Amino acid sequence: MEDRNIGMARAVAEAVAREGGRTYYVGGFVRDRVLGRESKDIDIEVHGVPARTLEAILDSLGERLELGVSFGIMGLRHYDLDIAMPRCETATGRGHRDFAVSVDPFLGAEKAARRRDFTINALMQDVLTGEVLDFFGGLEDLRRGRIRHVDDKSYVEDPLRALRAAQFAARFGFAVAEETAELSAGMDLAALPGERVAGELEKALLKADKPSVFFEVLRNMRQLSVWFPEPQALIGVLQNPVFHPEGDVWTHTMQVLDEAARLRQAAEEPLWFMLSALSHDLGKAVATEEINGVLHAYAHEKQGLPLVERFLYRLTREAKLIQYVLNMTQLHMKPNMLAASGAGAKSYMKLYDSSVCPADLLLLAKADYLGCAGPQTDREALLAAYTETERRLREMHALYEVRMREPCLMGRDLIAAGLEPGPLFTEALAEAHKLRLAGRPREEQLKCALALVRRRKKEN
Repeated sequence: MEDRNIGMARAVAEAVAREGGRTYYVGGFVRDRVLGRESKDIDIEVHGVPARTLEAILDSLGERLELGVSFGIMGLRHYDLDIAMPRCETATGRGHRDFAVSVDPFLGAEKAARRRDFTINALMQDVLTGEVLDFFGGLEDLRRGRIRHVDDKSYVEDPLRALRAAQFAARFGFAVAEETAELSAGMDLAALPGERVAGELEKALLKADKPSVFFEVLRNMRQLSVWFPEPQALIGVLQNPVFHPEGDVWTHTMQVLDEAARLRQAAEEPLWFMLSALSHDLGKAVATEEINGVLHAYAHEKQGLPLVERFLYRLTREAKLIQYVLNMTQLHMKPNMLAASGAGAKSYMKLYDSSVCPADLLLLAKADYLGCAGPQTDREALLAAYTETERRLREMHALYEVRMREPCLMGRDLIAAGLEPGPLFTEALAEAHKLRLAGRPREEQLKCALALVRRRKKEN
């Protein structure tokens, strides 16, 4: 069954053809089609008819939407279809902010394609005939697995393209052409808006099998320092080879990131989880020291918190995201440590209760463990070695969830028991919660809370 958006694209193309024009699929949709990947973003570009003619065609097919008037982009209500006219763009300011846009329906396919960033995104496909127009060798670059820019002059006008090159390389497992990497190395990324940087990072973290490629490409471009100085600081920070045969903290972090990518679909907050994997060991850059010839990074999970906050604040102001990553960073070592020490249920309950997302914390602990694989390490053997630890962690997490489903003592329960609301309520409810974690019945929680209040009043 044909996708309704594809069907509408054909309807537009047929109407345009009757007016003497042509309609092409453009951008990532064509690239993904050639690669055999599913793409939900369908963009078409209409050539050879005036804007008013295109508007009349769209009005005849449905309710026309103005998605970007100055960019010549329209749509139809109830369809996920971007409909554009050919345009040229010229940078007029720093960063990804100011561009002079010129819409020209008669610009021509090659000139329209030249504004694209990479050859693999400059492919065009006739909606009606299926003919692929490839002016810059994009099909060959797809075959060779290469990210290569279209035009030297236009490429450097938009510094966001350095990040786009890195995220495409990560998503598709491609290599960035040497000449594209060199041009990218000379770009000034400082003026980019944080939200645009965060957007490219998010695509790499959530869509790439190996998000580490994003950072390795930026490292090769010498473009980590502006937006990712905290991860960059991990390069060359040595670790105790007994526990970290993989090498420095950068290598460990990149391996943890790729392991986390295998687990992210199970995470309650996939993006936040991936950011935690990236940030969890930032503190080692300041905490690592050699004591009696042995490398240690004592309290790196706490020393890293200001670094994590500074890093995230550069990209986002989302308070819940930042709180989540800080919490995950502070606790990331504890699950495996408890399992290794043979801790009892009480310790696990306390840990899970202090976590903003215990289920995701366990995923991070697993990724952290697997990210310690050395060059000669058998990953399957490492997974097998973690089986018992994971079983224990999940067993205790299941117990925690059972206990958290039990009714908790509330302030109204204390009032019903005859107490006047006051500052002692907070302490009393906290004491009751400890009993709840221990699996004690609600009646015992109430009895303990009342006893505490009476004791405090007597002391005062």
